[in-house]
Amino acid sequence: MSNIDLIIEERSRDIGDFLVGRILPFRKKRMVGPFIFIDHMGPTELGPEKYMDVDQHPHIGLATLTFLLEGAIMHEDSLGTKVKIQPGSVNWMVAGSGVTHTERTPQELRNGNVFTMHGYQIWVALPKEKEFMTPEFHHFDANELPQWQEGSTQFKVVAGTAFGKTSPVPVFSDLFMVEIKAEKKYLLQINGQVRGEIGICIVEGSIQACDNHVEKGNMLVSKTEDACSLTIHPNSHIILFGGQPFEQERHIFWNFVASDASTIEKAKENWKNKTFPRVQNDNSYVPLPEGF
Repeated sequence: MSNIDLIIEERSRDIGDFLVGRILPFRKKRMVGPFIFIDHMGPTELGPEKYMDVDQHPHIGLATLTFLLEGAIMHEDSLGTKVKIQPGSVNWMVAGSGVTHTERTPQELRNGNVFTMHGYQIWVALPKEKEFMTPEFHHFDANELPQWQEGSTQFKVVAGTAFGKTSPVPVFSDLFMVEIKAEKKYLLQINGQVRGEIGICIVEGSIQACDNHVEKGNMLVSKTEDACSLTIHPNSHIILFGGQPFEQERHIFWNFVASDASTIEKAKENWKNKTFPRVQNDNSYVPLPEGF
């Protein structure tokens, strides 16, 4: 997605075992495992004159993971996919060698009423050997994802493997993304439940981490794999994500991710020259940003 009006600005500080901030990439931390970009969409009110209309734009070298909490998005791409994303479901678009897509408010929500849009759009960098793979698209409804309850705390494995459970989303590296909702105070032991670097988005409520009280709207990034345990406060909602980092650095420009900067330069030229695959029956076009 390229709707920068909904990106939460970075605010980072060091609190011991964690860096606290708002969005990836951090100034101090470019990636968390293979996760290279997180766009927190909202919560914001849309309608009757303001809707989501992200025109045709390209991606390479990554997979986009769209996870909505409220609202809906109609996704169309150059693979011929047309699917409505709804809260709790997962859209996993593997850009690989190159894909183009649009994201718009579904027609049935353009009815003059006001509704809330809230969710996360996440970019996961592909392993070097998969950067030029054939693009793919996968959609999973909420009930297809592993989920369970411990007391009044609900868990859902959105992608990857965590807490001994594996999501059906076909990932290409060792990663995890877990949604946790706690009605009451809950001590979360992370160590041994996930592998690799750890990020924590606080969607609602607050947590206690390393003797620091951290409110919603912040994101924490563990600086070690053996992060201290977290106390999730009542009526809180968090998302854990991360995994094993790649050995190779990743370059990022606009919607392009690659281990080799020359790959991005070629993608820029291809987009300017309009040689990327296109969404069928859609003539929209987001120009390559200058000086991005």
